[in-house]
Amino acid sequence: MRVRRLGWAGLEIEAGGKRLVIDYVRDISPLFTGWKPGECLAAPTGKVDAALVTHLHRDHTDASALAEVLVPGAPVLRPAPGHGDDVDNVTTLQAESELARHRLAATVVDPWSTREIGPFRVTAVPAVDGLGDPQVNWVVEAGGRRLFHGGDTMFHGYWWLIARRFSPFDAVFLPANGPVVDVPHLQPPSPVLAALDPRQAAAAAKILDARHVVPIHYEPEQPDKVAGYVEVADPERELREHAGPRARVPAVGEWLDLTT
Repeated sequence: MRVRRLGWAGLEIEAGGKRLVIDYVRDISPLFTGWKPGECLAAPTGKVDAALVTHLHRDHTDASALAEVLVPGAPVLRPAPGHGDDVDNVTTLQAESELARHRLAATVVDPWSTREIGPFRVTAVPAVDGLGDPQVNWVVEAGGRRLFHGGDTMFHGYWWLIARRFSPFDAVFLPANGPVVDVPHLQPPSPVLAALDPRQAAAAAKILDARHVVPIHYEPEQPDKVAGYVEVADPERELREHAGPRARVPAVGEWLDLTT
């Protein structure tokens, strides 16, 4: 199994001649209005046999991008819809409507549920979203290798349960931008981080017994994404500092071969 970083939180995973993507996006300006087009996001290297989605924030679910790369009828595994009314679900409504419009084969999955997709065995595991929206993280296994994708989860107590069931991991891909969020529908604001920062990502990687920890959910070329979203200044440097030799920082578009 080998893995290619697609930028922001996106991954392309290849095994046995098949491909799946996790949180693949091509345009996240609907959420991050300050995001500028550039070389920050890459496309998969070929047609994709399945897509996994951690949650329905528009920077993690881009139905238009998925529709372009998925083979016809390919499964899209996603968490449950948001709770409550349209105010509660303001950050998931756009992705929900786009999934319906593109008529993707989306299926809701519950935490701890497992699916077999070609050579891949994928399991949704619990996660905690910093804005209160439903989120799962993903364990992907193929060819005797295992990786973890952390979406944009906060630090939580499920790490030890996940480790008991799945560790060790060849690689874990964890958010590392540690954002503090101040947005109109979540008031009063909180100074608590809405996703892992580098120190927390290093701690989670240690609990998960990861050979490599790779930072995701950050982009140094896009420092001013939107008002009210303040990130760690240098996630790459801080992750190397806290995670030591576990830390790997592939460039966007670069492959990481987990068989070596």
